[in-house]
Amino acid sequence: MTLPRIRPASHSDDAALSELDLATWSPLHAVSPRPQQPLGPFFDDRHPPEDFLVAEPAVAGAEDRIAGYIRIARPTPLASNAHVRQIQGLAVHEWARRAGVARALLRAGALHARNQGARRLTLRVLGHNTPARRLYESEGYAVEGVLPGEFRLGDAYVDDVLMGIALADRAPSG
Repeated sequence: MTLPRIRPASHSDDAALSELDLATWSPLHAVSPRPQQPLGPFFDDRHPPEDFLVAEPAVAGAEDRIAGYIRIARPTPLASNAHVRQIQGLAVHEWARRAGVARALLRAGALHARNQGARRLTLRVLGHNTPARRLYESEGYAVEGVLPGEFRLGDAYVDDVLMGIALADRAPSG
């Protein structure tokens, strides 16, 4: 698969994104229970389409398939925090993994945040999610804090790792 086309999400993506969330749910990254059928709406007042970018395969005839998404949102409504955006979701379909989709979404998300005037982009990742942490580190994100045992998942306590990157001085990539 060649690099995907990244575009803003639209209301018409609602069902496909709900299905993507269901298909990609994993205890490796999720702190909430597995989604159950029937799936509710993906978009709502707290999760509008404007916060999402979606990746489509760059294959003729597959434009109606969504390979993945990233959510870039303000972490708080405070004016003093308006220069920060946070990755509040990143998912890639199994069939699209290991093809650069997550990396393309991260880079598009950083550009999207920078275009909104953000100077920093942050995220939270579970301590045991080594593949995601390696990806973020390879894109320049650094660990900025760890909340030890922040989540209890099954019988284990899992760290919440806070990571971030400065956007103001970064040249657009990819």
